Amino acid sequence: MNLEYKNMNTLDWSEPTAADVSRRLHPAFDKTPKSAIADATGLGTINRSGGRVRVDDKAMINCRADVNQLLPLKYRWAWEKYLSGCNNHWMPTEVSMQADIALWKSKDGLTDDERRAVKRNLGFFAASESLVANNIVLAIYRHLTNPECRQYLLRQAFEEAVHTHTFQYIVESLGLDEGELFNMYREVPSITDKAAWALKHTQNLDDPGFSTGTPDKDRAFLRDLVAFYVVFEGMWFYTGFAQILSLGRRNKMVGIAEQYQYILRDESIHLNFGIDVINQIRVENPHLWSAAFQDEIRQMLREAAELESAYAKDTMPRGFLGLNAGLCETYMHFIANRRCAQLGLAPVFAETENPFPWMSEAMDLKKEKNFFETRVIEYQNGGALAWD
Repeated sequence: MNLEYKNMNTLDWSEPTAADVSRRLHPAFDKTPKSAIADATGLGTINRSGGRVRVDDKAMINCRADVNQLLPLKYRWAWEKYLSGCNNHWMPTEVSMQADIALWKSKDGLTDDERRAVKRNLGFFAASESLVANNIVLAIYRHLTNPECRQYLLRQAFEEAVHTHTFQYIVESLGLDEGELFNMYREVPSITDKAAWALKHTQNLDDPGFSTGTPDKDRAFLRDLVAFYVVFEGMWFYTGFAQILSLGRRNKMVGIAEQYQYILRDESIHLNFGIDVINQIRVENPHLWSAAFQDEIRQMLREAAELESAYAKDTMPRGFLGLNAGLCETYMHFIANRRCAQLGLAPVFAETENPFPWMSEAMDLKKEKNFFETRVIEYQNGGALAWD
C-alpha cells in the first residue's frame, strides 16, 4: 500500500493508483543516467506523447520534473511556506546600527568575552549561510522533483542571500577585519570542524553525475537534507542565536539582535520545511527509513550536538552574564531531542529541561510546527515585527 501524506495531520492509506505505478516505472528512469537526470531536473526533452499532469503524478523524488508545473497543487504546506516567506520580507539595511557601532567602539562597552563571542558568531554564520545556499542551488533543487517545494526553495535561496548580506552589513558597520571574519571557517578549528562534518555528509551530491533512483542514493539525498535542514539550520544556528539574543535582552548590540531575530524567523520556516520534506519522502518511500538508517540519523544528531558543544566552549571559554558553554550544551541536548521527536526518532540524550526558558518566546520555539499539526505558522511582516 501507498502511504500518502496529504496534509499535516491526515495519513491516508490507499492502494497505489495507475499513475503511481506509471510514475515509478516512468521511461525516464530506464534511460541512460544522463537522460534520467535531465528528466528529473526538468531539463530533458519535451514528452510530446505525455498526458496532462495530475495530482497523483507528483512525487517528492524520482518523478519527472518536466516544466515544473505548479498546478494542480499536491503539497499545499510547501506552497503556504512560500507565501509565508514572501510575507516576511526584510532587508538588513532597514535596521539601524548606530547604537551597536557606538557600543562596539566604546572602550568599556563590551567585555573581551562578549567581543569574542560576537566575532566568532559572525564568522560561523557568514560561512554557514553560503554553505546552505550552495546546497540548495547545487543539490536540493536539482533532486527534489516537486514544483511546490521547488517554488519554496527559490524563496529560501533568496533569503540565504539576504542573510549573507546581513553579515556583510554588520561587519562593515562595525569596521571589523573582513579577512578574519570571512575566513574563520578555515582558521578556527571549532568552526572548521562543523563545516567539514557538513561537507562529509553531502559529498555524494558533489558529484555532478549523482542522481536519486536507488535506495542507497535516495538515502544519500535524505542524509543531505538532515545535515543541512535539521543540523545546520535546526541545531547549529541555535547557540549563535542564544548568544546574540542574550546580549540584546541586556540592551547590548540591539541592532544585531534585531537582525538575528528576523533571521531566526526565516530559519524557523526553513527548518520546518526541511522536516516536512524529510517526513514526506519517508512516507512515500518507507523502505528508505530502515532501522539502520534511523540509527545513522540519530548518530548524526549526536555528533552534531557534540560539535556544537565544542563550538560553545570555544566562543565562550569563560561565559558571560546568563550564558556559558555548559548551559549551551544542555540546551543543545534539549534541541537534539526535539529534532528527533519531529522526525519520529527516539531521543539521543536523556530527557532535559530547557535551560533558557526565555528562548521559547524570543525564538518562537513554541510556534515550530509539528509534523502532524495542520495549523500553518502565522508571522508578522518583517517591517512590523516588534523587538522586546
